[in-house]
Amino acid sequence: MSRRDPRSPRSPRPSRPWRSRRPGLLAGAVALALTASACGSSAGVTSPTTLGVGHGGGAGSPTSSGAAGGARRGSGPVDVLYAGSLVTLMKESVGPAFQSATGYTFSGVSGDSGSLANQIKGRTQLADVFVSASAAKDQVLEGAQNGGWVSWYATFATSKLVLGYNPHSRFAADLESKPWYDVITEPGFLVGRTDPTTDPKGALTVSALDAAAATYGASTKAIESSTSNEFPESTLVGRLQAGQLDAGFFYAVEAASAHLQTVPLTGIPAEQTEYTITVVDHAPHPAGAAAFVSFLLGPAGRGAMAGGGLTVRSPATVSGSAPSELQPVLSGQ
Repeated sequence: MSRRDPRSPRSPRPSRPWRSRRPGLLAGAVALALTASACGSSAGVTSPTTLGVGHGGGAGSPTSSGAAGGARRGSGPVDVLYAGSLVTLMKESVGPAFQSATGYTFSGVSGDSGSLANQIKGRTQLADVFVSASAAKDQVLEGAQNGGWVSWYATFATSKLVLGYNPHSRFAADLESKPWYDVITEPGFLVGRTDPTTDPKGALTVSALDAAAATYGASTKAIESSTSNEFPESTLVGRLQAGQLDAGFFYAVEAASAHLQTVPLTGIPAEQTEYTITVVDHAPHPAGAAAFVSFLLGPAGRGAMAGGGLTVRSPATVSGSAPSELQPVLSGQ
C-alpha cells in the first residue's frame, strides 16, 4: 500500500517538460485499437480518486467514465518519466492517444532508466508514473532507506537487444554476411553503446559482448573498456543516422521506430529488456497516474505498444502490492 509522505514538502515544481499534440506515425494502429476498445468490454480503474498513491488530490479529478481501455476521463497533467528507448512510441502514439481518450495532458520526460530513478529519488524531477527498462531501477526506489518512492511495479512488455547499423557504412556488407561479433572488432569500426552503470541497455550490451568473447573468442574487451563509444541514449540513434557511427546497440522497439537496419545478436543467449511501470508514491496527480496505467495496459495501449514493436505481456507480472483499484487492468481484464 502507498503511504502519505511524512517528510518535508517537495521542492519547487520543475519546469513543465514536453507535451505532445500530434498523432504521429502509429496513428492508424492506435485508431484501430481505440475502436476495438470502444466495442469491447472496458477494464481498469474503478475509482482513481480512491487510490492512496500520494498526498493531495492534484489536478485532474475524474469527471466521467467510458474512456478507452477503462480509464476515466479527467483533466490536468500526468507527469510520466519513461525509458528513452520508448521516446518515439510515447511521443507519437501513446501520449496523444491517452490525451484523446481521457482528457488528461500527457507530460513526458525520457532518459536512461537509472538517471530517471536518481531524479525521482533526488526530487529533481516531478513524477506521477515511472516506466523503466529494468526492474532493478524500480528496486532502488523501494523501501524506507530509498525514500519509499516505489511500493510495487508491473512488468508489461519486453524487447530484444539488436545491432543497428548504417546502410551507408563501409562495413554494411560485412555485417550482412559475417558474424556480428567479428565485424564490430574490425579495425576502424565505430560502434556506439550506452553507459552500463546507468542504462539497462548498456548493461545488456556488456553481457552480449562478454558472451561473444567467452563463446567465440571475440576481441570485444577493447569495446567494453573504452568510454569514448558511450553516448546518451537520446543521441545514439541520431549519431548512427548521421554517419558518425557504423553501428550501435539498440532495443528492437527503438530500432523499429527509427526504421534502422538491424542484425540479430546470433550465437549467444538472447538478451532482452523487460519494461516495468508503477505509480510513484507521493505522486502529485494520482488520479491521472492511475488513468495512464489503466490506458497503457488496456486494449488501446496494448495495441499501440504491439504496433510500435514491443512484445506485450498480458497479464502483466506484478511485484509488490499494487492498489486494488488497478488490479483489473494489471490482471489483463
